[in-house]
Amino acid sequence: MEEVCKQLAVALNKNNMAFYYAETKDDAVGIVKSLLKKGEIIGMGGSRTIEECGVLALVKNGDYNFLDRCNCTDDMAKQHLCHRMLTADTFLTSTNAITLDGVLYNVDGNSNRVSNIAYGAKQVIVVAGKNKIVSDLSQAILRVKTIAAPKNAQRMHTNTPCEFSGKCISLNNPNSTLEEGCDSEKRICCNYLISATQRYKDRIKVILVNEELGF
Repeated sequence: MEEVCKQLAVALNKNNMAFYYAETKDDAVGIVKSLLKKGEIIGMGGSRTIEECGVLALVKNGDYNFLDRCNCTDDMAKQHLCHRMLTADTFLTSTNAITLDGVLYNVDGNSNRVSNIAYGAKQVIVVAGKNKIVSDLSQAILRVKTIAAPKNAQRMHTNTPCEFSGKCISLNNPNSTLEEGCDSEKRICCNYLISATQRYKDRIKVILVNEELGF
């Protein structure tokens, strides 16, 4: 793990993303706290990782102006809140995959997560377990189609083919491309984001946790 961390640190820094290492979930919370200021506006994408490591509890403790989508009573209110997130001080999220050459790969349905990673908040804090590390982009794509998407589909009961089979139907075709998939009404793979070299240095901060977290 030490050599992997060194490689990732160099690669992410080269791509103008800051790298932080956390041995435990508690360490990750401490790092996140050090990057926040009391009273600042914080948005968040749907993330099992953020919940599992305790970061969600941190930002809901009253010290911050947390834009909580769970408190929205209807779709219109949720949409308004997502728009506000684009002007937040900080956006919290995880990632579907991190490649060893320092690229983040994310796929979304509603796409508030990928939109905020790409543009909006002053800083983006990405918390990811070691299970999100892959060798390259092709493995990142495969990880989404066989792990991240099916497990999220099962969590949200989307009634998509991957919820029941555990993999994207596109994998039945050996020549399929990354965007191929089902035509389901609640398909969760709609928009794809590859975050490579960033224009604004250290706007994206990646905290790698030496534990398996999220999907």
